[in-house]
Amino acid sequence: MKKNTWTKASIVAIATILLWLKTYIAYKTSFDIKIENWRQEIILLMNPLSFLMVILGISMFMKEKAQKRYILITSFIVSAVLFANVVFYRFFNDFLTIPVLFQTSNMSDLGSSVTELINISDLFYFADLLVLAILLKIKPNVITFREYSKVDRRAFFLVAIAIAFFNLGMAETERPQLLTRTFDREMLVKNIGTYNYHLYDAFLQSKSSAQRAMADGSELADIDNYVRANYLPPNDEMFGVAKGKNVILISMESTQDFVINQTVNGEEITPFLNDFIKESYYFNNFYHQTGQGKTSDSEFLVENSLYPLSRGAVFFTHSGNEYTATPEILNENGYFTASLHANNKSFWNRDIMYQSLGYERFYSLPDYEVEEENSVGWGMKDIEFFQQSVDHLKAMPKPFYSKFITLTNHFPFELNEEDRFIEPYTSNDKTVNNYFPTVRYQDEALKLFIQELKDEGLYEDSIIILYGDHYGISENHNKAMGEYLGKEITPFESTQLQQVPLIVHIPGHDGKTMPTVGGQIDLKPTILHLLGIDTKNNIDFGSDLFSKDRRDFAVLRDGSFITKDYVFTRETCYDKTTGEPTDKAACEPFFEQAKNELEFSDKIIYGDLLRFYDEQDANKENGSPKSNK
Repeated sequence: MKKNTWTKASIVAIATILLWLKTYIAYKTSFDIKIENWRQEIILLMNPLSFLMVILGISMFMKEKAQKRYILITSFIVSAVLFANVVFYRFFNDFLTIPVLFQTSNMSDLGSSVTELINISDLFYFADLLVLAILLKIKPNVITFREYSKVDRRAFFLVAIAIAFFNLGMAETERPQLLTRTFDREMLVKNIGTYNYHLYDAFLQSKSSAQRAMADGSELADIDNYVRANYLPPNDEMFGVAKGKNVILISMESTQDFVINQTVNGEEITPFLNDFIKESYYFNNFYHQTGQGKTSDSEFLVENSLYPLSRGAVFFTHSGNEYTATPEILNENGYFTASLHANNKSFWNRDIMYQSLGYERFYSLPDYEVEEENSVGWGMKDIEFFQQSVDHLKAMPKPFYSKFITLTNHFPFELNEEDRFIEPYTSNDKTVNNYFPTVRYQDEALKLFIQELKDEGLYEDSIIILYGDHYGISENHNKAMGEYLGKEITPFESTQLQQVPLIVHIPGHDGKTMPTVGGQIDLKPTILHLLGIDTKNNIDFGSDLFSKDRRDFAVLRDGSFITKDYVFTRETCYDKTTGEPTDKAACEPFFEQAKNELEFSDKIIYGDLLRFYDEQDANKENGSPKSNK
């Protein structure tokens, strides 16, 4: 009888195998995980198994009824975690983190985006639950629900632990110092698996929560020395050229630089911007540096000259920190500071974070007349948004610093037929097709806004800065993008597609294209220097884009970086001239800088280190007033 029992299949084994195979299929079909050799393929196949054996093996300690219930519930939870990652990855090309899961206040506004990302074929991710439920109901003779002895359980868990260690050993051989490279989530998932990655993420979350309590001011010394050593003085010809002028800062939703001076179906995508850059400073090697916080990350970068975190959005995770942001500095220099965004004030936790950044006023949803007729997709159409915002600008004390956040050009790029100025692109990719009309609509909204500024007498008294906040087309659409651009989207090309427009219009200045390599982190010192405000004693990781001594350099949140001649991404150094891989030694001089900047910035945020910054002494040195909250 005992021998016959062992010939039957264990329900624990069946549930484990079903989840294991489903996870591996998801790896191969839903995630773009790069496999370079057979060892990596074995690691990818193996990595879910130890976790699934342990989590489902717990049922071996239970009676039959409890065992059945536990297996079904656990299988559902694990399937839901896998499916959530699949849906998240479809747009963000990234994996979920615990801080992202805590951003529940954003969920009410995500309806159309989530609907667009879910397919009927996604029922596959829960099909094994139906199989399990049927097996648990009919209890066929080939399945056993027997109670397990201590020896059985010990052997089962020893095998699971052995597989885990073997997996980790192979992963460390393929990728030394794997667990210290937490900014590269794809690398972690590829080597330790989706589920173990989430356990590791939970550990990191606990660690980050403890960092603030353990931090002290001594940690600022090395960071301060690094920042001082890398400070670049402003360009004498540009310093203070906009002193006393209003600042109009416009965040262009999901706008990538490849649309500038390009056409679709024979028509210009951005006719207004194409003309506007002729009378402005146009930076055509400027990159977004956002992480999982997307638009909120771009705001954080621009206002603080600090990098966002690799996990979650700083606007949620560290909104109570001490910052020395652009609005706070400008408040002390006689500016009225405001942000304008026709959306819920709590989205991305802006109502809380803006207080930490020093904004005096936030014009949000209640400050606009939002109706069904003037809304599409995520909310109020850009044309209406700018029209209604002009009245707010006119009422502001002068000079003012105002930041506008647009909405219409947001995934899934919905637009009413009557609002189209160009027709969609024609490919097999709906997202890419619809992107161009919404970019064109945004361009028209900007044209009308600039004209209104002229009509109201605000144009000549303001510097106008437009920048793309983050990518609009993720790597999941590389096939259609390659078709449009007429070339294969390699990792090099994908990194270059992270370029976003930066346009700086200064009254009385002629247009000029600036080839300087830079990123959003450089905007804070650039803006302050244009206004004649010294930044010598600020803790900024960016530097003035107009500085004559500037070193062409931009580091992205995933650790990739771009220089004048090279692009480093996915452990490969590319020659920018040819787009082909080159000797890694060519990129090595920049490794330390990229690593230091990301790590130092993370330390500041996790430890809330700016609360220890001796601003009073710094102010005595340069005579530039700053808040000491």
